[in-house]
Amino acid sequence: MDKFTKNTTPLYVDLDGTFIKADMLYESLVIALKTNPLIIFMCVFWLAKGKAHLKYKLSQLADISTGSLPLNTSFHSFLIGEKEKKRKIILATASNEKYAKDVCSNFDLFDSFICSDEHTNLKGKSKLLKIQSLSERFSYAGNSSEDFIIFKASTESILVNPTNKAKKMALKVPTTLTFDDDIVGIKVWFKQLRLHQWIKNILIFVPLLVTGKFLSLDYILLSTLGFLSFSSLASATYIINDLLDLSSDRNHDRKKSRPLAAGTISIINAKIVALILLIFAFCVALSMGGLFVYVLSLYLVLTLAYSFKIKQYICMDVIALASLYTIRIIAGATILNVSVSFWLLSFSMFIFLSLAFIKRCAELKSLHEQGRSETPGRDYLVSDYSVLMSLGTSSAMLSVLMFCFYINSNVLVDQYREPILLWLAVPALCYWNMRMWIKTHRGEMHDDPVVFSLKDKGSHVTIGFIGFTAFLAQIL
Repeated sequence: MDKFTKNTTPLYVDLDGTFIKADMLYESLVIALKTNPLIIFMCVFWLAKGKAHLKYKLSQLADISTGSLPLNTSFHSFLIGEKEKKRKIILATASNEKYAKDVCSNFDLFDSFICSDEHTNLKGKSKLLKIQSLSERFSYAGNSSEDFIIFKASTESILVNPTNKAKKMALKVPTTLTFDDDIVGIKVWFKQLRLHQWIKNILIFVPLLVTGKFLSLDYILLSTLGFLSFSSLASATYIINDLLDLSSDRNHDRKKSRPLAAGTISIINAKIVALILLIFAFCVALSMGGLFVYVLSLYLVLTLAYSFKIKQYICMDVIALASLYTIRIIAGATILNVSVSFWLLSFSMFIFLSLAFIKRCAELKSLHEQGRSETPGRDYLVSDYSVLMSLGTSSAMLSVLMFCFYINSNVLVDQYREPILLWLAVPALCYWNMRMWIKTHRGEMHDDPVVFSLKDKGSHVTIGFIGFTAFLAQIL
């Protein structure tokens, strides 16, 4: 068949993984679970009636913004070129009719669509039969191994963003065209797991330092294992949080580049990695014994509560974030089986409450510059900025006060040789708090203050000085 004949045949285009870098079934499941986690049990009964029925039920519960779904850009450009040649392009998807209609209304490429309904799952052979009933000759674009039954009957076969199994099948049954630009490397997974955020888990080492046990190799090893366990759990919860925030992240200037929001990493692969990390984290925790596994469980429960519900409510989210930081210090104490000063925990709660407010204020400042009035997926208005800033700066100064009470407490006599040296850290702590808030007010703050601190030279010097002062107080 010559090139002209191929280009005049109608082109049927698969949706999931082909036109978009997403899967509508998984997307709808995530959104439905976010609304009500108990729906997972209903899915079992719906699936028993067939996959088409499951897709239909989930589509009734989940509204997806199809216009913001990540596209396979090179293939999309190809389709635009074919459309300019007046070629007929038809969406052929196994997704439910609701989403097929939305996609066609958001993209002018498609002349019509065929899709699944409540009773028929339009995939594989059933899709082929439907296409053949409409077109004697046709071209088809797909991405999975199940599409090869359609490729064999098509005039032109186009393989887009193929799965591993599809790539192997393509070696035996070559396709006419292939679009496979994305390679998910280790750097992409590092970005998704947010390894740079592991620095937050250094808080686990705080009890090791303040109790003077940092000279014991056994205690150092225990704290390091706790750090690895907590970091694995944190990365798993980052994946869960990103899955639940797919829609809002895709409408965020910076977060839309996250691997899950951009479709670089598939939802199913992300779920598998999250499960592996959770299992690893709790296996390490169980091997350590003690109360650490319970603290780890508390962290997971609070994180899930934050991801599903708490972050939707004003101010409750920042309290939860501050608590998650403080739990890290408590976890470090349970690892070593030591107690932590009440004043140290109070200082921790207020300093991290301040950082949580910085995170929200930075987001509102950015939205104000964009001319927007509210935060996607959050219960905040840009007009709340001044109130949040007042609460945040108050928390920052209260943290300094709590640190002063900590220095003045009798418990430090047994933990520090020269606790009076810790007073040198007070002006440095005041400076750092003020610097962070001034940068936020100027609009110079990254929406994650931890990331900002990692890149900010002023923060490096100040935090380094505070740490050095605490070290001198221990050894002199």
